[in-house]
Amino acid sequence: MLEQFPKFKSRFYKPFARILLFVISILIVTYLLPKTGKFAYEYQNGTPWKHPALIAPFDFPIYKTQAELAEETTTALKNHRPYFEFDTSLVQRVKKQFSTDYDLFISEHQETYPNLSQAYRTDSNYFSLIKTVILSNLEQLYKQGIILLPENNVDAPPSFELMLIKGSFVEPFELSELEQRTSAYKKLSRRAATALPLDNESIIAEASQLINNLQLNKYIEANVLLNEERNAAELDRLKKNISLTSGRVLAGQRIIDQGEIVTSEIEKVLDSLRRKYETNVVSEADYYFILAGQLLLVALMFSAIYLFLFYFRKDVFNSISSISFILLITLTMILFASLNQFFVHFPFFIIPFAILPIIIRTFLDSRLAFFMHVITVLICAFFAQNSFEFVFIQIPVGLVAMFSLFRMTRRSHIVRAAMFIILTYSLFYASLLLWQEGSFQNIDPVMFAYFAANGVMLLMVYPLIWIFERMFGFLSDVTLIELADTNHPVLREMAEATPGTFQHSIQVGNLAQEVAYKLGANPALVRAGAMYHDIGKMAAPLFFTENQAGGLNPHTKIDFEDSARIVINHIENGIKMAQKHNLPKQIIDFISTHQGTTKTRYFYNSYINQHPDKTPDISAFTYPGPTPFTKETAILMMADSIEAASRSLKSYSDDEIDKLVEKIIGIQIEEDQFINAPITFKEINEAKEVFKNKLKNIYHARIEYPDIKKKN
Repeated sequence: MLEQFPKFKSRFYKPFARILLFVISILIVTYLLPKTGKFAYEYQNGTPWKHPALIAPFDFPIYKTQAELAEETTTALKNHRPYFEFDTSLVQRVKKQFSTDYDLFISEHQETYPNLSQAYRTDSNYFSLIKTVILSNLEQLYKQGIILLPENNVDAPPSFELMLIKGSFVEPFELSELEQRTSAYKKLSRRAATALPLDNESIIAEASQLINNLQLNKYIEANVLLNEERNAAELDRLKKNISLTSGRVLAGQRIIDQGEIVTSEIEKVLDSLRRKYETNVVSEADYYFILAGQLLLVALMFSAIYLFLFYFRKDVFNSISSISFILLITLTMILFASLNQFFVHFPFFIIPFAILPIIIRTFLDSRLAFFMHVITVLICAFFAQNSFEFVFIQIPVGLVAMFSLFRMTRRSHIVRAAMFIILTYSLFYASLLLWQEGSFQNIDPVMFAYFAANGVMLLMVYPLIWIFERMFGFLSDVTLIELADTNHPVLREMAEATPGTFQHSIQVGNLAQEVAYKLGANPALVRAGAMYHDIGKMAAPLFFTENQAGGLNPHTKIDFEDSARIVINHIENGIKMAQKHNLPKQIIDFISTHQGTTKTRYFYNSYINQHPDKTPDISAFTYPGPTPFTKETAILMMADSIEAASRSLKSYSDDEIDKLVEKIIGIQIEEDQFINAPITFKEINEAKEVFKNKLKNIYHARIEYPDIKKKN
C-alpha cells in the first residue's frame, strides 16, 4: 500500500495543487470585491444616454462634486475669523522686569548722562520721570493688546477680522485695533521721548540717548496669542456645517431619457445615484445573492485563465511554480486596486498595472502577458469609479508596455518604457476628455501627476524581476546577459583550464544566437547555454581535441571504450559543476541535452574498424541524453556539432560547407534528436541556411599578401 503512495502522489499532486491554487485565488478576489450592489449603467459627460429612461428607484440626495466641496471649504476658511486669547497677566511681569533692569542700568551708567545726573540731584529727578513715563506707556500698549500673527496671516491687512477671547467673553476685533511687536516698539520709543516735559536741548538729547540704550524692544512681548485649540474646534465646526448635498431626488422621479445628452448636472445626479446604490446597506438575503454573483463571475474569469493555459500554454499549465507566479502577481494587482474602497480619494491611476504584462512577458511570452493583463484589468474595473474609462486606458497601456520593453537587457530600457507609458496615459486621458467635454477647460492637472508617479513606480520592475527569479526559478534577459559575461568566475576558470573549449563555446554561441534571432527563439538564453554547455571538459581537458597541443593525444594509450567513457562523462561532470556553482536549471538543460542520445562516432567507428568480428556495446558509446526538448536546446545541439565538425574540414569552399551542414543535421534528424523539441522542419531548414552563411563568412578566402622581392 505504501509503495503505491509515490505513484498516487506523482499522478494527482499537480492536478490537486493546480485546482487548489485557482480556488484560493477565486476566494481571495471574491473577498476583496465590495459587497454592495453594482450600478448597472455606464455613462460619459457630453454623450447621449444609451440606456432606457432612468427613473429614481428610491429617494436619494444629490451629492456635491469634489470641486464644489473644495470651493465651499476654501470660501468658508477664507471667511473664518481666527480665535486669539488676551493675556492680562503679562503686563505686570514685564513692568516689574523693566523696573529692575532700569534701576540697575541707572546705577551703573549714571555718570554717562551728566545733565540728567545733575538734574537728578535736584528736585526735578529726571531719571524717575523717564521711568514713570515708560512704565505708563508699557501699560497702555499691553492694555490695548500686542498680537502675534501666525505664519499664514503675517501679511493680513489692517481690516483683517479676528475673535478675541477676554476671560469669559469673546469679541470681534480688527487687526488695526491691536498692535504688532514692531509697531508697538516704535510707538513706545516715540511716546517715551515726546511725553517728557523737557525744554533743555542737552537734557532732551541725553534723555533720547538713554531711551535708545535701554533697548525697549526687550519688553515688547505679544499678549494676544492664537488659541489653537479653540481655533481648530471652530474650523472643524465650519467644515462639518458644509452640506455634502445640494438637493434631493424623490422615488419615481425621471432622471434622464434615452438619447438625452448627459450634462454636468445630470452627471452629478447619476453619480449620486450610483454612490447611494453602491453604498446602501443590503439585507442578509441580498448580501448572499451579491456574494453568489461575485463568486460566479470571478470563477468564470479564472476558468478562462485555466482553459487558456490548458489549450495554449501546456508548459505553463504543467508547472505549478509558473501558475503560482501568474496568480500571485494577478492577486497583487487586484489587492492594490481594492484599496480604492477603503480610501475616499485614492489615486486609482497611480497603480502601475503595466508591471503585470511586463513581468509576465519577461519570463513567459507576450500572448500570455496580454491575456492576463486583460483579465486583471476587467476584474480591477469593479473597483474603478468609471469602469469604461479605466479599461479603455489600461488595455493600450499594457500593449505599449510590452512593445516598449520587448527585450529588457539594460536599465535604460525600463526608463524608456516608463516614458512611453506616461505618454500613453496622458494622450488617452486627454483624448477622452476632449471627446466628452469638447474642450480642455475641465482638464485636471493632478491626473498628469498621477501618470508621472505611475511611470516612476514602474521602475520597481527591475528589483521585482530579481525577486521573482529567486522565488520561482525564472531567468530574465538581464540575468542571462550577466551569465554570458566572460568575466563570470566559471567562464574565467574555463578560459584558463580549457582555452580551446572556451573558444569553441564562444563560436557556438555566435552561431546559435544568429539562428535564435531567425527562428524567434530567445537569443540571450541560447548564448548563455552555449557558454556553459562544455564546462564538464574542465575535469579532463587534454582528452578533448581542441585543448591538445604539440600532437599529444592521451587517447592513443587507452581503449576506445575508455576514451568514449571519458568523453561521455563530460556531460555528468558539467552538470555537477553547474550545480556546485548554483547555475540555473535552464542552463543545466543545455549541458545535459547538447549531445542528446548521439554516439561518440569517432570512437564507435574506430572500434568497429579495429574489431570487425565483434559486436560493439552501443550503450558504451552513446550519450545518456535526454534529447533537446526546447527550441533553444535544439539550436545549440546543431550549432555545437556543426562548429566542431567545421574545424576538421580540409577545404572551406561553399560546397564543402553546405555538405557539412546538411550531413550533420541530417544525422541528428535520422537519430530522432529533435523529436521532443518544438521545432519544425521549416525552421530546421532556415537554421541550416543561417549556419551555412555564418560558416562561409567565418572561413571566407583571404587574399595572400605578397612578399617584397629582394633587389639583385
